[in-house]
Amino acid sequence: MHVPLRVGQRIVQAAYNDACDANSSNMSDPWELADPVIKWSVVLFMVTNLLAIGLEIDLASALRPLRNARLVVSVILLDAILCPGFAWLIVQIIPMAPAYATGLLLIGLAPAAPFLPLIVRRAGGDLAYTAAFMLIATVDTVIVMPLAVPYVESGWSVDPWTVAKPLVGLLFVPMAAGMAINAAASALSASLARMMRMAAGAVNVVLLVAIVLRYFDGFIGAVGSYAIASQLLYTVGLMLAAHAMGTGMPSRQRSVVSLGAGTRNLGAALAPLLVTPPDPRTMVMVALAVPVTLALTYMAAIWLAEPASSKTPS
Repeated sequence: MHVPLRVGQRIVQAAYNDACDANSSNMSDPWELADPVIKWSVVLFMVTNLLAIGLEIDLASALRPLRNARLVVSVILLDAILCPGFAWLIVQIIPMAPAYATGLLLIGLAPAAPFLPLIVRRAGGDLAYTAAFMLIATVDTVIVMPLAVPYVESGWSVDPWTVAKPLVGLLFVPMAAGMAINAAASALSASLARMMRMAAGAVNVVLLVAIVLRYFDGFIGAVGSYAIASQLLYTVGLMLAAHAMGTGMPSRQRSVVSLGAGTRNLGAALAPLLVTPPDPRTMVMVALAVPVTLALTYMAAIWLAEPASSKTPS
């Protein structure tokens, strides 16, 4: 675990500090002390969640879903077309401030939050398909975001490697490390996976508290601005659309697609904000996606969960 932690910390630290420094002049308050907590929590949360997945599946199981043409096509359509397209439609219809609109458009370009495995487990979904979903979503983000960002805000651009570097380091490295441990010591991997799941749950609580404290004033300021309502509409609409697209899939795979569509990647959405000091409301809108999508997808996972006796192998 130490290697992916060191790699992830080095990858995220410079980018995240730049984002916080750029925003500090506009949102100076005592809760800026939460910034390093958020930074470390994002790293630890991704590492523990994805390490747990790697410990629970082998390489063959992880690659098998990629041979499912329907899954691959569905995820590509969701991530590259439906997610950004639905965000654009909401921005056109709902009269929100341009800064909030920019945040929603960035969220639309950043699928698959690091807490997706946690939510999928609650629904009893397929972890191998979760790994495949996150892999496809990462590739989509690296390709689509640099092309779309100049249309989100005039004068903005983002280097593909700026987006890809943290995603590769915090997605592939921990998962590969977990699969390597699973292959070398399968008896040990089960207990380690339980430890990682417990650690991920604890870090998730810390991350949520830090985000709420850091952006509490901004969240309160967003009340009545359509920012929260637009995020609720966006998340629920995406999950319903994805659930409809998954008609006919085995339930454990369909839940991955439905829940995956509703989660957003905070780190990827922040990448374009490194280019220039953003409007504080844009940062608030991106940060707001974490508690909103976590709450909504968790409720959806409870609804999607089936009694153990009714589950069939996928």
